[in-house]
Amino acid sequence: MQIYKKNIKMKKKEINKLTKEQSVKEFEKLKKDLFNIRFQKINGQIKNPSKINETKRNIARLKMLMERKNA
Repeated sequence: MQIYKKNIKMKKKEINKLTKEQSVKEFEKLKKDLFNIRFQKINGQIKNPSKINETKRNIARLKMLMERKNA
């Protein structure tokens, strides 16, 4: 059973193309993914620990985008 879906680094261009609703959905999805990755890490199931940092960076990119669009 594979708990974690493949997480691809989001490019700046891809993030800028997202609408406000899409960015909120993606943000929520990434937060859930990060939660699941942390559980995998605790249970020793994670095969690639760099996914944690990659997911955190994607969350930060989306937050910055949402703040820029709201300002």
